[in-house]
Amino acid sequence: MPSRSIMALAVGLVVAISGAALPAIAGPVTVFAASSLQTALDAVAAAWQRDAGGIAIISYGASSALARQVEQGAPADIYLSADLDWMDYLAARNLIDAASRSALLGNALVLVAPAGSPSVPITPALDLAGLLGGGRLAVADTAAVPAGRYARVALETLGLWASVSGRLAEAENARAALALVSRGEAPLGIVYRTDDIADPTVVAIGTFPEETHPPIVYPVALVAGNDNPDAAAFLVYLRGTAAHCLFEAQGFAVLGADGLPAGPAACPAGR
Repeated sequence: MPSRSIMALAVGLVVAISGAALPAIAGPVTVFAASSLQTALDAVAAAWQRDAGGIAIISYGASSALARQVEQGAPADIYLSADLDWMDYLAARNLIDAASRSALLGNALVLVAPAGSPSVPITPALDLAGLLGGGRLAVADTAAVPAGRYARVALETLGLWASVSGRLAEAENARAALALVSRGEAPLGIVYRTDDIADPTVVAIGTFPEETHPPIVYPVALVAGNDNPDAAAFLVYLRGTAAHCLFEAQGFAVLGADGLPAGPAACPAGR
């Protein structure tokens, strides 16, 4: 009998006799994360590999789409959403480890235009339709995607929704909306502050006042039933100084255990 077959048989006998499962073997951590996190989270994953030898494989997309993939049994270890609602959606279905859940990051909502465009005040008096000219306003899906929903609420609060609701270019996520402005396919877009920082071809010409939309909070949690011992380790790393510095450099507000801004980190040179 080939040696590999003998080994497999031996392992099977040990498990059968002991009645216990073999311990989990650490491997790459699979993270489902909102697309607006891509630049910062890629840097955090690289730092974790350098500092701790761990490997994170990150799948980016709209929080809504990723939550539904988790619901359908996709093999994720960690879910990182761009809003509380989609994390609540999974929690209500017992699909996250509730004890591991926390609010990790905050963000802001901005109006972006091609680099070099002048700033405008974001107030009810803003002639947003006039600024669009003959073009469309790039936003993420306003029905399901957090960035799009924040944008719609902000525009409704300011009394601007009716003037532009028929002139939207809706994209599958915030980064896709940003790309429409970056490529010149839309004159303006509403995205996160961190999206603007990640793309030098666009500029934030105005920031939506915080009171015009719900707080932008990114919660994170282990997916229920994951058996990867490195997943909890990566969750801890996300709250460490190295990750704090990298998130901060991309414009995120890092939140403390109380859900309030943790303040600037003491970042070493090069972080």
